[in-house]
Amino acid sequence: MEKQRLQPEEIDQWREWGPYLSDRQWGTVREDYSEDGNVWEFTTYDKSRSYTYRWGEDGIGGISDKHQILCFAPAFWNGKDPFLKERLFGLSGNQGIHGEDVKEVYYYAENLPSHAYMKMLYQYPQNEFPYEDLITENNKQSKKDSEFEIVDTGVFSNNNFFDIFIEYAKAGTEDILIKITAINRSKEKKQLHLLPQLWFRNTWSWDHGKEIPKIDKISDQCLVATHHKQGNYFLYAETPADSFFCNNETNVNRLYNSNVYGHFFKDGINDFIVNGNEQAINPDNNGTKSAFHYLMDIEGEGKATICLRLTNQEETNPFEDFDTIFMQRIQESDEFYKEVFSQNLCEDEKSIVKQAFSGLLWNKQYYYYNVEQWLNGDPNMPKPPASRLNARNNRWTHMNAEDILSVPDKWEFPWFAMWDSAFQCVALASVDPDFSKKMLRLLVKEWYIHPNGQFPAFEFDFNQLNPPIHSWATWKVFKMDQKLNHHEGDYDFLEEVFHKLLINFTWWVNREDVQSKNLFEGGFLGLDNIGVFDRSGDVPGGGIIEQSDATAWMAMYALNMVRISLELTKKNKVYEDMAVKFIEHFLIISKAMNQMGENGIDLWNEDDQFYYDIIRSDDNGPEWLKVRSVVGLVPLFAVEVIESEILEQNPDFAERLNWFLSNREDLTNLVSRWNDLGEGKRRLFSLLRGHRLTKILTRMLDETEFMSSYGIRSLSKYHQKHPFNFTKGGKEFFIRYQPGESEDLMFGGNSNWRGPIWFPINYMILESLEEFYKYYGDSFKVEYPTGSQNYLTLKDITQQLSSRLQHIFLKNEKGERPCWGGEKFYNNPYNLVQFHEYYHGESGKGLGAAHQTGWTALAGNIFQRFSKTKK
Repeated sequence: MEKQRLQPEEIDQWREWGPYLSDRQWGTVREDYSEDGNVWEFTTYDKSRSYTYRWGEDGIGGISDKHQILCFAPAFWNGKDPFLKERLFGLSGNQGIHGEDVKEVYYYAENLPSHAYMKMLYQYPQNEFPYEDLITENNKQSKKDSEFEIVDTGVFSNNNFFDIFIEYAKAGTEDILIKITAINRSKEKKQLHLLPQLWFRNTWSWDHGKEIPKIDKISDQCLVATHHKQGNYFLYAETPADSFFCNNETNVNRLYNSNVYGHFFKDGINDFIVNGNEQAINPDNNGTKSAFHYLMDIEGEGKATICLRLTNQEETNPFEDFDTIFMQRIQESDEFYKEVFSQNLCEDEKSIVKQAFSGLLWNKQYYYYNVEQWLNGDPNMPKPPASRLNARNNRWTHMNAEDILSVPDKWEFPWFAMWDSAFQCVALASVDPDFSKKMLRLLVKEWYIHPNGQFPAFEFDFNQLNPPIHSWATWKVFKMDQKLNHHEGDYDFLEEVFHKLLINFTWWVNREDVQSKNLFEGGFLGLDNIGVFDRSGDVPGGGIIEQSDATAWMAMYALNMVRISLELTKKNKVYEDMAVKFIEHFLIISKAMNQMGENGIDLWNEDDQFYYDIIRSDDNGPEWLKVRSVVGLVPLFAVEVIESEILEQNPDFAERLNWFLSNREDLTNLVSRWNDLGEGKRRLFSLLRGHRLTKILTRMLDETEFMSSYGIRSLSKYHQKHPFNFTKGGKEFFIRYQPGESEDLMFGGNSNWRGPIWFPINYMILESLEEFYKYYGDSFKVEYPTGSQNYLTLKDITQQLSSRLQHIFLKNEKGERPCWGGEKFYNNPYNLVQFHEYYHGESGKGLGAAHQTGWTALAGNIFQRFSKTKK
């Protein structure tokens, strides 16, 4: 049934409703109207219950329609908290030891691409939520300390918490069954207030004359939400309950010390339930925000369930088929994932894979951002300060996004990031290639891509640069979709994105190769603190930094474009010329990267047998920055193996290659043995000849350098005892191995590329080794681990590395998962895990954003492709 819903003629209708509420709308750039751009202080967690958002809504496990006109999410109160639990709590970027950090425990358990069935778990303390403890204790910590988490407060001790499961099952495209089950984990009887809330996003306060929608009480079991465009939606409750109403409008009295009376503000239901303020709710039983109210007394280790139905059709018996539909959707979810799973997965691995992909589907979000309107302000609002015209993103006034996007993490990163999105699309293509293609297309539309061809990086600064991997993701998604679609490729998708990639590639060549030497800059390139200094800023003491990773990414970009061009020749031979153009780009970049330049230095260091960034300056000449990091591993990714039949099908391309072979030995001799036929008469295009490939792998597979028990580290462990020091412009910089959280403030200090294990980089390594194996076959072996005298093929090494990554999530001999970091509380009875932003370079503990089933959902792909168990 799910496969039928995913058919082109149906899927858009089934996606009308989904988990599109953000987990955090406060503290975002979109909601910042401050004079100084202090995002974290303009809207705070404390303000959020009273402040009306301009650009989106948030909630716990909530849903909305795709235009986020109408929203639904539950709220909770344990009778002890100072306010309702309507949204997830976390520290702001200014409060957290390592930047913003959610301080809650929740899991995304299940989700289908059509969102016909969804399930998540939220764990809510029965004693007062430790808001102040979390703020105070984290303020005491230094950058070198571990995060002070909610489990450290003791609030979950003695099982004094509720497990609250939030489930949705669609009876139709606009007919949603809702089940909320609260399980008392304590042995004692406990009370819980449960408030299913229905509200309209405020679209009327910003301009004059906008029609205001309304929610009315029909009975103790029915509310009706009426919107002039959307029509009527009915929220039915199986069990009769009181209902309360207020308006989704800012409480100016609380936030701005006004004296406005007779209004029922956004926090009205909160003020009535928690403080008993009857003046805060509308006695006429209508408004733009509403809630049913259930007061539950739950026996020790018992449970209570409420059932609701949100539908655009008036029902006479809304719960007659409720249980049947729910059971059917759960069965359909089981059947769908049964077909997704590889046959070689054990039950625990299947559970991890399902959660990885489900978390990715839960992390869809309504993203609305009109930059020009945001800068200028709204007609019905106070005029913003003049300084806002010079605010962040002021070059991006063409940006006018209102879309459903896959985001990295709906709490810690509730916005898109360009290279995160590429990895997310590759992971998502395992279960929903249609959405992956839509998103890859969407992000190169004219309301995202700059008129000059630059791709936006991320909301805090669209001007920054992420690695240019959109072409890689486009090709991977095309091939995955082709395989799932009986080998029928979506050439319209491939061609459409290719044309936009042409524009972006040209932008890179013209803007990020300052000296026209085919060596590229690019700044931090998504690797935050990977450099000994901030690579996005000015070089200390002056000069230009030529980046190994930027240049290698561009070589990879060129090869991706070659491969896409050759595929498109199957439909139009004109693309053969494009393949020639990009192979020339690749060869020229390869020469710049691998050959001694006129200044006597290149990115490859012969003494260390490794790639480094270099600084070029007129005063001191070129200088290597000898940091052993993933920057020097990125050249592995620029690899493409071309089948012999492709050359036979494209004779003009083959002829041009032969011309280069005969006439431009200065280019071809630097590239891997492309004139020698490999396994299956394949040809290899790579930045690395066999010798350099071996040398890089020797260092990468050394357990005293890059290789951890749980994957490849982002910085060599060599720098633990040998920090790299750099003095320039009267300033001293250093970088050392930090396997856990960041100890510096670069890029806010909320992520760390100086030692931890990152899934996107590890995934690219696995893919590259697979590609090299296609060419070399079993004849090419490398010592694994380095120094062991044990030699393996690249295929076997790929398998071994993937196994290390998988063991982050799998239970060890003690019955513990390394990702827990030794915290036994996370050993829940439901076998649920979290997918973190990155992992400790020694222990495998999950770090950073706790629900980044964005690119870490690639764990699902790794289990699918490389798991060897047979069950």
